[in-house]
Parts: sequence; C-alpha cells; structure tokens
Amino acid sequence: MAEWTVDEARAYLPRLRQLVEVIRRAAVTSARARTNGHRAGEVAEPGEAVGSRDTAPPVPAMTGLSIGPAEALAEIEQRGIVLRDVQRGLVDFPSRHPGGREVLLCWQIDEPDLGWWHLPEEGFAGRRPLPLPPEL
Repeated sequence: MAEWTVDEARAYLPRLRQLVEVIRRAAVTSARARTNGHRAGEVAEPGEAVGSRDTAPPVPAMTGLSIGPAEALAEIEQRGIVLRDVQRGLVDFPSRHPGGREVLLCWQIDEPDLGWWHLPEEGFAGRRPLPLPPEL
C-alpha cells in the first residue's frame, strides 16, 4: 500500500478532483438510467447537494480529461487512494504519522484543500484538522 505525505496528497488533489468527477458523473448517469431519466431523490448531480439544485457550488470545468470511469477508478486504486463515497467524493490517502502509526488523510471533493486526518478505526466521524499532532 502506498503511503502519502500531506504535501504529496495536496499536490495530487487537482488530478484527483478530475478523476472523482469522472466517476461521480458516471454514477449519476447510471442512477438516472435506472430511473428512466427521472431524477431520483437520493441522486444529485456532481457539485450539487442532494435534493437541491440551487444551493450547491458549481462543478469545476473538466479540461483535457478524456478517460472513462473505469480508468479513473483504476488510477485512484493504483495510487493506493481509497474512494469511500462516490456521491460525496470522499477519499482517504493512507499515510503514516512520524511516530509510526498509520493515519488516513481525509478529503472531500467540495473541500478546497486537504485539511483533515483520522485514525483508520475512527473513520469520517473521527476527522481532525491538520496538521498531525506531534504525539500520537
């Protein structure tokens, strides 16, 4: 499994944002196809809140990315990044605290920067703001 530093993860965010958007758009298209083109209550367009088309931030333009969702997911997995929730664009970067303990750097697509981490056993509910504490 790859281990990411905070700086490496931050540097990869622009590419990761594009990859996650490709996957999210495919998921929305698939969900709409299953509902015969009608908007399902629990499915939102990438970049919008569930059930609300007016309050969501705009989706960043996808420029120069011509890969499909399978390739996007493969790239994410090959780099050791874990896609936790397609709808929310929630991912974890495996990392290691300087003291040796495994941590996960946590990011969601609507966040402008990598700003959170948690222990593997705590999950999203245990997110804490970066930087990592000196003792862990």
